[in-house]
Amino acid sequence: MKRILLIALLPLLMFTACKKDITSINVDPKNPQQAPSAAFFSNAQKNLSDALTSTNVNDNIFRLILQYWQQTTYIDESNFDIVTRQNPRQLWNYLYRDVIRDLREAKRLIPEQVPAQSANVQKNQQAMAEITEIMAWYYLVTTFGDIPYSEALDVENPQPVYDKQQVIYNDLLTRMDAAIANLSATAGAGIYRTADLLYGGDMANWMKFANSFKLKMGMTIADVDNARAKSTVESAVAAGVFTANADNAVFQYLGGPPNTNPVWVDLVQSGRKDFVANSTIINRMKTLNDPRIDDFFTKDATGGYSGGNPGQSSNYATFSKPSEDLSAPDYPAVLLSYVEVEFFLAEAKQRNYNVPGTAQQHYENAVRASIQEWGGTTAEANAYLMQPGVAYSAANWKQLIGLQKWIALYNRGWDEWIEWRRLDEPQLTAPASAASVIPKRFTYPIPEQNLNPLNYTAAATSVGGDVVATRLFWDVQ
Repeated sequence: MKRILLIALLPLLMFTACKKDITSINVDPKNPQQAPSAAFFSNAQKNLSDALTSTNVNDNIFRLILQYWQQTTYIDESNFDIVTRQNPRQLWNYLYRDVIRDLREAKRLIPEQVPAQSANVQKNQQAMAEITEIMAWYYLVTTFGDIPYSEALDVENPQPVYDKQQVIYNDLLTRMDAAIANLSATAGAGIYRTADLLYGGDMANWMKFANSFKLKMGMTIADVDNARAKSTVESAVAAGVFTANADNAVFQYLGGPPNTNPVWVDLVQSGRKDFVANSTIINRMKTLNDPRIDDFFTKDATGGYSGGNPGQSSNYATFSKPSEDLSAPDYPAVLLSYVEVEFFLAEAKQRNYNVPGTAQQHYENAVRASIQEWGGTTAEANAYLMQPGVAYSAANWKQLIGLQKWIALYNRGWDEWIEWRRLDEPQLTAPASAASVIPKRFTYPIPEQNLNPLNYTAAATSVGGDVVATRLFWDVQ
C-alpha cells in the first residue's frame, strides 16, 4: 500500500520540483554577463590619461611639434608628417572609441547598478562620468574643429553629421555647468570610490577639478567670445578652483605592465633610442638659467645640456635625453594642474575679469608652483623670477605667460599645443624640411574622408579647409 501511494505521488512531486527556477546554475559569478559601470569609468580615465601622456609617434607627437624633443633617426613626425602614420586617426579613435564610448556605457549602467534610494550617489557618479566625457570632447573639438557630436557613436548611423565647432563648445560649457550642479560633497561616490583613479571618489576634490577645467574652457575662448569667457571664468573661480599643487588631477601609473607610464613604455620597454632633447627648449632654458633643466633632461656627452636641431636627425649618444624620472614606469601623469590655474588667473586679471589677486601674483604663483612641482625649491624659484627675462611685466604679459606656460607644460604636449596656438607664444620656427607650417589643427582621419564623404566635405568647407594651417574658431591673432 505504501508503495502504491508513493508511485501515485511521484508525478506531483516531479511537477512541483519542475516549477523551481534552476536557471541560476547557468550563471558564472566569475564572468558576469554585464560589466559594472565602475569598470567602464576606470577604463575611460586610464585611456584618456594614456592618450594625453603617450609619446608614441603613431599617436601623440605634440612633444615634437612643440620642440621639446627631437627624433634621432626617423624624423618624419618632427617635420609634421601626420599622414604616414595616420596620427589624426589614432587620436580620433582613442577619444571616441576608448574614452567617450566607455563613459556613455558607464552612464547608461549607473541607474541599473546603484540603488534607487541612493539618488545623490547616482548623481555624483553621473557627474563624474559626464565631466570626464566633456574633457574628451574638449580635446577633440580643439584638435579638429567641426566633428560628429549630436549624432556620434550611433551604431545605426554610420555617417553622422559634423556639428559646428562653436556650437559644440558652447554646449560643452552648458553641460559642464549642469554636471557641476549635480555634484554633492556629502553624498559620496559609492563604488566609484575605488573606480575613480584620480581622486578616489572625493567629491570636494571633484568640485575643484570641474571648476578648474571650466576655467580652462573659459580662457580658451577669451579671444573670440570675451563675454562668455568672462562669465565662465568668474563663476568657476567663485565656486572654487585649485589652490595648491596638492589639488592636481593626477593619474598614478603602476610599476608593472600593463598599467605603466606610457613614456616608460615608449622610451624604456621598447628598447628604442628614438628621442633626444630639442635645442629650442634647451637653449631657452639655459639662457634663463632655468632650475628645471636637470629635472627635464639628462646631461649630454660633454656633461652639459644640449639638444638636436628641430627636424634634423640627431645622434642619440651626443645630446641630452628625457630625464630618467620622467621615464620611470610608475611616473604619474598630470591631467590638470594648479600651475595652469594660476597662469589662467594671471591672464584673466590682465583681461580685467573679476577674479581676486593681481596678475603678477598669479604669474609668480604659477612659476613657483611649477618649479616646486618638478622638485625645485622656493629659493630657486624666487631667484628665477628676479631675472629680466622672467620677471613679470604687464606690458608684455602674453609673451611672458606664453613662454613660462610652454616650459611648465613640458610633459603635457597636447595641452601646451592648445595654449601655444591660443597665445601665439613662444615664437617657434618650423624646420626648413617641414612638410607644413607648425600645425594649427589636425586634418580629419582618412577613413572619415572615405566612409563619410558628404559630411566630411561639408565639415572641411565649414572649418576653412581640411589642412593643418587652418585656425580653429577660438584661435585668432
